[in-house]
Amino acid sequence: MKKALLDLLICPACLPDEIQLKETIKEASGRDILKGELACPQCRRVYPIENGIANLDSNASFGRTSLENKYETAQVVSAYLWSHYADILNDENASDAYRRWADLMQSHGGVAIDAGAAAGRFTFEMGQKSDLAIGLDNSHAFIRTARELMRHREITITLKQEGHITTDVALSLPPEWDSKKVEFIVADALALPFRADSAASLSSLNLIDKVPRPILHLEEMNRVARKEGAQFLLSDPFSWSEEAASEADWLGGKTSGPYAGKGIDNVMALLNGNLNRLPPRWDITSHGHVWWKIRTHANHFEQIRSCYVKAGR
Repeated sequence: MKKALLDLLICPACLPDEIQLKETIKEASGRDILKGELACPQCRRVYPIENGIANLDSNASFGRTSLENKYETAQVVSAYLWSHYADILNDENASDAYRRWADLMQSHGGVAIDAGAAAGRFTFEMGQKSDLAIGLDNSHAFIRTARELMRHREITITLKQEGHITTDVALSLPPEWDSKKVEFIVADALALPFRADSAASLSSLNLIDKVPRPILHLEEMNRVARKEGAQFLLSDPFSWSEEAASEADWLGGKTSGPYAGKGIDNVMALLNGNLNRLPPRWDITSHGHVWWKIRTHANHFEQIRSCYVKAGR
C-alpha cells in the first residue's frame, strides 16, 4: 500500500465517526508499505497490510453470500480480466466500454476513488486523469490481481476455451499508465475507509445492483466526495436480485412503494437533490448507456447494457 494513502484513511467500523488510523510499518520498500497494521484508537480494530495489500473491510469475514464467493474464483477473475482488458489484447470480441466510460471523466487534481474496481481497468484509466486513483473491492482475488498488474505491469490470463481446454494470453499495460498513480485496497463499498470531502472524482461501475444496501453505497460515495469541484460516474444494468439485496432495498425495478420505477431515474433523482438524501445536490451532466461484455468461454459471451449517469458539483 502506498504511504500516500495514510492521511486519507479512517476506520470504516467507526462510521459515522471519522477516526484516523495509526500505522505500524513492519516492512517497506520506498513509498510502499509491504507489511504492517492500521489500528483504530477508538474501537481497537486492527487492519492488516500483507504483501502490500491493505485489508480495510470492517466485516469480520468475507464470502458472506454465494454471490460474493464467486468473485474469489480463478475462473471469474479471468473472465473479468478479459472484460476489462480485451481491447488492449486486440480481441475481435472486445467491447469499448471502459474507454467510453473514461471519456466521460475530466482530468483533475486530487484523488479518484473507483468502487468495485474488480480487475482494475477503470482505476488505471483514472490514474491518467488524477493525482492518485484508488480502486477498492471486497474481493481479495480481484485486488491481488489488480496489484499484480500495478507492480509487474504484465500478467498471464488463462482463458477457458471449451470444457477443460484453456489458452494463456499475455497482457502488458500500456506504457502511459503510470503505476505510481494507482493503488488497490480491499474495502467495502458500503463503509468506505476514507475521510469526508476527500475525493475529486468517484466511480461506481456495475456495482450498485450487487450490494445489499444500494442507498448506503450512494450515501458513502457522497460522503467522501468533495462538496465542490467533484464528479461522479455511476453505470449499472440494474439487474435487481434478492440474491444481492432484499426487494425493499432496491432503488428501482418495482411498481410501487419507495423507489418505484427504473433504477437510473431514481439514481438521477437522488443525485439531483429531489429526495434530499445526498446533499449538496449534484448536477446531471450526461446520461445514456454503454454496452459491456463478459466472456465465459470461447463460444459464450454475455452482453450487458449498462445505463450511466455522469454528475458534477
